Amino acid sequence: MRVLHLGKYYAPERGGIERYTQTLAEWCAAQGDIVAVLVHQRPGRWRGTCEQLNGVEVHRAGCLAAPVYTPLSPAFPFELSRTLREFRPDLLHLHFPNPSCFAALAIPAARRLPWIVHWHADVPPDSPDWRLRTFYRAYRPFERAVLRRANAIIATSQPYVQASAALAEWKDKVHVVALGIDADATTTPTAHAPEHTRWNEENASALRLLAVGRLSRYKGFDVLIEALARVPAASLLLVGHGECERELRAQASARGLGQRLRFAGNLDDGALAAAYAEADAFVLPSLDRGEAFGLVLLEAMRAGLPTIASAIPGSGVGSVVVDGETGLLVPPGNVGALAAAIERLRDSALRRQLGQAGVQRWRSTFTLEATASAVRRIYAEAVAARAPA
Repeated sequence: MRVLHLGKYYAPERGGIERYTQTLAEWCAAQGDIVAVLVHQRPGRWRGTCEQLNGVEVHRAGCLAAPVYTPLSPAFPFELSRTLREFRPDLLHLHFPNPSCFAALAIPAARRLPWIVHWHADVPPDSPDWRLRTFYRAYRPFERAVLRRANAIIATSQPYVQASAALAEWKDKVHVVALGIDADATTTPTAHAPEHTRWNEENASALRLLAVGRLSRYKGFDVLIEALARVPAASLLLVGHGECERELRAQASARGLGQRLRFAGNLDDGALAAAYAEADAFVLPSLDRGEAFGLVLLEAMRAGLPTIASAIPGSGVGSVVVDGETGLLVPPGNVGALAAAIERLRDSALRRQLGQAGVQRWRSTFTLEATASAVRRIYAEAVAARAPA
């Protein structure tokens, strides 16, 4: 099959959706499919590019800026028309949320193809950010038009489908396929990582906590910092950049965390692999359904780490972490419960038990081969349904 993905960003840009899109595209290419992706340049880069990355043809449209987490790219519709003409795909795989995908509604060559919509997350209509609420009122009619036009919709968990108002009228064509990550961790951990990417060595017995994600409000890292302040025998390595970084650094300083909390910024694959290998436990303290699944939880499970995560109603996080079996679930935003869970994981026997169970759960349920094979079957069904009799 010739598959064209439409997404926001792609490697080397980081994020759960970006990572999964890349691994899925490369896996399908390895099975013999011909795969291309059309995404955006990093904001501020106006010139489009095309390159081959690990067997995938990567097209990047110029991007002026990214207001309200949304790439602004007047060139995207033109790049889509050109890519459709030159690449000649058998189907489109649209990764949502992403307003640039709406361009497909206006292009005849796109409308002639089967569409697979990958529903990574809702745009929350009740977001505390007034800009996002205002934006969604204009976004929603186009979102509905895409969902109506889609041959199939892929959601990452059943709880998310049940809680999604946007998907309510389209449940008859929703397929639940979890995210997955490759069983072959080929990245070599960095042997001598810089000091700011490692835990403080002054207290060798301190519990080493790892958290990875964009430093955004919905990620709940402010709650994690408050919880860390209550557990003196723990230290945290926080990986990522984002719009809340200055606030979080000020909060950590005000709470007197000093060297117990290090902001690592974005890490390359080797340094990130080293962080997973050296951590004692992983924490995902997200606050709401903006955290639809938590791909980083799979990375932690693969590394044998016990996890602490928020039990977010209507999110897929609770379908990844089994409370008391592979990790600990806590109410979102509850500092006391999060601190208590961190304290519990000072027990090395419990960490070992949860970590081993997490590895087994990842191997049985969340490997890339299992989930990508399911996606590829959906591709085949969509292409066959559109073929002439």
